[in-house]
Amino acid sequence: MSEAPHGAPIKTPAQLIAAVIAGFAVPIAIIVLLAVYVDNSTRTGAGTDSLSDAEVAARIHPLAQVEIRDANAPRVYKSGEEVYKAVCSACHASGAAGAPKFTNTADWAPRISQGFDTLWHTALSGKGAMPPRGGTSPDDYSDFEIARAVVYMANNSGASFPEPAQPAAGAAAASGAAATPGAAAGASDAGAAQAAAAMAAMANVPQTPAPAAGGAQSADASQAGKALYQAVCQACHAAGVLNAPKFGDKEAWAPRLKDPMDTVYNYALHGKGAMPPKGGSNASDADVKAAVDYMVSAAK
Repeated sequence: MSEAPHGAPIKTPAQLIAAVIAGFAVPIAIIVLLAVYVDNSTRTGAGTDSLSDAEVAARIHPLAQVEIRDANAPRVYKSGEEVYKAVCSACHASGAAGAPKFTNTADWAPRISQGFDTLWHTALSGKGAMPPRGGTSPDDYSDFEIARAVVYMANNSGASFPEPAQPAAGAAAASGAAATPGAAAGASDAGAAQAAAAMAAMANVPQTPAPAAGGAQSADASQAGKALYQAVCQACHAAGVLNAPKFGDKEAWAPRLKDPMDTVYNYALHGKGAMPPKGGSNASDADVKAAVDYMVSAAK
């Protein structure tokens, strides 16, 4: 048996040239691909940036933060739009939880008809599902900034309230905010002035009522009630502003005392009309009831 002759794979000069080029090009291409593969900077897969400076800093970033402010630095107040976007839009943008929807004139019309003072007080003290100040604190946004947010939302929904007067330099924001847009426009109505003064007083109510003589909370309920009245309640009841029954005025208190004392206590604890719950303080229920008893005894 004879073997078949083997044919050479390269039979023409063109095939020879192609084989030579391939012998150089294929290894070079493989080397380039391997170099690209081992170069970490070209990888974009998940986890490839886990050791970057930004990722490491984010992982070791402390949860708590300390913000240092210069108490003597001039206060830079946020605009009504900024407060709305940061706080109010959570509910008012969509009308969630019964909040009047931003720019919806039908939702806002009944509120606007109540006037700016009522809207502002509602924003400060809360109503329904809305917490006081939209869930913020006076350290986050001043009364003046809350007033700006109220004007911004109302004016974009059909109102024409003037911009609140900015507090004077060095004055407390809450006190400055007591000058409502109506007052800034030059209103001289005595009742409005009294209401503004009472709103300012409530805004400055100390969060810890003044203790009775002897240090901590006195066991004498009448003394505790008198102390709370002097620290909180007299802001409105001393002058009888905002329809508060004037201290010692029997005629003003008579309609209230027709109700059972539990009802009167409930008004003081949970608020009624322009009066915020507990007068805007964080006093205990027992002290609030003692303050009610102190005012009632003076009206008998």
